[in-house]
Amino acid sequence: MRRRGASLPRRSDDQLRDMRAAGHVVAEMHEAIRAAARPGVRTLALDAVAREVLSRRNATSNFLGYHGFPAVICASVNDELIHGIPSGRILVEGDLLSVDCGAIINGWHGDAAFSMAIGSTSPQTLRLIETAERALAAGIWAMVPGGHLGDIGAAIDEVVSLAGYGSPHDYCGHGIGQAMHEEPDVENRGRRGRGPMLEPGVVLAVEPMLIAGGIDDVHELDDGWTIVTADGSLAAHVEHTVLVGAHGPEILTRL
Repeated sequence: MRRRGASLPRRSDDQLRDMRAAGHVVAEMHEAIRAAARPGVRTLALDAVAREVLSRRNATSNFLGYHGFPAVICASVNDELIHGIPSGRILVEGDLLSVDCGAIINGWHGDAAFSMAIGSTSPQTLRLIETAERALAAGIWAMVPGGHLGDIGAAIDEVVSLAGYGSPHDYCGHGIGQAMHEEPDVENRGRRGRGPMLEPGVVLAVEPMLIAGGIDDVHELDDGWTIVTADGSLAAHVEHTVLVGAHGPEILTRL
């Protein structure tokens, strides 16, 4: 267990250059997948889109082969919260699609996720996605020099709880650097002013996960990967890799 107040790793300018490059590739993957995701498209085809971006940018995937994961993206649909495996599943009008993916440049990682509606959808689905994005923004804005790790989770939880949504206890954001998942855990709940201090050069993956039904329970499917909501309600998943800059947060996984 990391002791309270222990320092978090800080990245050098050279390391941040490579993390920015990896993050840019992830953002390009997101942009290409968003453009391709529509009714009638198979989730496996979206994985192919992501592979093309990686190849074009001479980057490698940090998802493919991770503990045996068979793809470069996670494609989770409707009640699937995270870790959905791309397959022959065909997206239909009104689906809620969450995509998580990452890239490696010179040994340094980027990781990000987004949720989107497929075609026209319900106001309830759009509200869930919009709330997830607001929770992510709140967590990011808490990443200021002199703040604390607990500030991030507190900011996220405030948005999620006010909206009446649930969030799983066992899945959260994380440190990131030369591995996709590093210490510390970046919880989606927290107490302001608690935990290690946020200093310039710290990079974290901030990762809200929302369950529309208001519960916190999830379970894993027989494929050993896909995590679904216990009540069958919709789920949304968003994430960015974020640097604590000298004057505030910098999102590394956007164009």
